[in-house]
Amino acid sequence: MRSGTSRLRNGQHSWDVPLSALAPAGEPANLPVANGRTEPIVAEDQSAPRLPSAASGARPQTHGFSRREFLRWAVAATAVTEFTLAFLPRLGAALQEAVKEYPLVWMQAAACSGCSVSVINTIHPSIKNVILDQILPGHQIFLNYHSTLMAAAGKLSTDTAIETARKNKGKYVYLVEGAVPTLDNGIYGTLGEEDGKPITMLEWVRRLAPDALAVLAVGTCAAYGGVAAAKPNPTGAKGVGEVLKTLHISTPVINIPGCPCHPDWFIGTVSRVLLYGLPKPKELDEFGRPKLYFGKTVHNRCINRDYLDEGVFASHFGEAGCLLEIGCKGPFTYADCPLRQWNSGVNWCVNANAPCMGCTEPGFPDAHSPLYQRR
Repeated sequence: MRSGTSRLRNGQHSWDVPLSALAPAGEPANLPVANGRTEPIVAEDQSAPRLPSAASGARPQTHGFSRREFLRWAVAATAVTEFTLAFLPRLGAALQEAVKEYPLVWMQAAACSGCSVSVINTIHPSIKNVILDQILPGHQIFLNYHSTLMAAAGKLSTDTAIETARKNKGKYVYLVEGAVPTLDNGIYGTLGEEDGKPITMLEWVRRLAPDALAVLAVGTCAAYGGVAAAKPNPTGAKGVGEVLKTLHISTPVINIPGCPCHPDWFIGTVSRVLLYGLPKPKELDEFGRPKLYFGKTVHNRCINRDYLDEGVFASHFGEAGCLLEIGCKGPFTYADCPLRQWNSGVNWCVNANAPCMGCTEPGFPDAHSPLYQRR
């Protein structure tokens, strides 16, 4: 049995293989292939020409190596690397270890749970795929805390949120749904207890936001206050971004407004953060929204745009024409609803002959009231 390696060449390609796998130059060495057969593989004689000459009458090769030679080398590579069934589980484990995991803590403040309902109705991908599978190759999210969806309740559930933040400092994504009550130190909105005393939603933000990778404000209430902050706003409800400024917390905030938030806006924003990191300032508008979804007005792509250009306006519901006179806020509302639509792409407000209410904008609903009158 010979030791060492020999370099084999074919065209511009070369390989180093053990001498034990080869016979002397010109003599075949049998390597096992399928069905118990053997195939000869021959070490090249360095003094021999590598390609037949035209004078010999043989047809010159036009490729680096033939299919038969490729199969021979595939067998040889398998023998050399010991790529067996025993290796496959180790390979799978190594790939799984390479997957980056991103814990999510989804906390509901002063909200109606509408954004949660909207997001779990995502179709492509399904919510099952979002939670259980890799949302992107090599990236998987873990929804560690969501009081509506998780089986645990009480202290057992809130301890999960605290433990997730403690173990994943700077790596978890903190999602807030709903506005945060701030009046009287936030006592009008609480979640769980500690030492027999209620923990305010304001306190939860104070505890969890500083160490998060990012804070995602899901829905208009979380982003700007929304319905929860409408007049007379007896609880002093505010959007998450405004609360963080008050608390001097510098964690980046991404607003994903909507009443409710569209599931695609949420899934797309989370995927963007996992794949490319936090969005650059130029990728967000002046209100902290991703321009990818909130870069153009509803009016810009509205199906009734031609009516406006022709001066045809509806004065009552059910009439044909632009809905501007009966309260449509599309000209100053930024969202891609006309393209994306709702309920799995079935419909959206204007297509159902209802005016856009401007639910993705700061100031909704007060700034847009009365909803069914021209602003």
